[in-house]
Amino acid sequence: MLIRKAWLLKGADRVLPLARRVPFGVQRLVLQQALNRCFAEPLRDGEFELLRGRWMCLHVADLGLRWYVTLARDGLRIARQAEAQVTIRGNWREFLLLASRQEDPDTLFFRRRLVIEGDTELGLALKNLIDSLDPDVLPPWLWRNLERAGKGLASAG
Repeated sequence: MLIRKAWLLKGADRVLPLARRVPFGVQRLVLQQALNRCFAEPLRDGEFELLRGRWMCLHVADLGLRWYVTLARDGLRIARQAEAQVTIRGNWREFLLLASRQEDPDTLFFRRRLVIEGDTELGLALKNLIDSLDPDVLPPWLWRNLERAGKGLASAG
């Protein structure tokens, strides 16, 4: 089982960098739709209002990917470039551990495996928002796969 996990991680390390070759328009379409569907309830409840009129940059450093996210009238919006008030930077593995709840967000930030740059107050508020979201807002199939991938990564590391 450990060999299989190591093989999957090596495969991910080889395949995921190809994501930067996906045209930005396709990235935006997929991410915007996924975020707005997955977070429909928190968006309706106004939990993302802290992003209205402000931009957050998600920078997946090892993949060379950056997405700028804001809250618009019709939900979360992704842009190729914007003047970000805050950047959250890390490698794909740290974002997976965060999303799958396999690692405490405070630990990831304290150990500088994820870094907040810019408006740290906004960054901390976003970190707390992400941490407070119930995995039940995600489609069950997505949460199961995120959790499984995160557990595999956590046990391999």
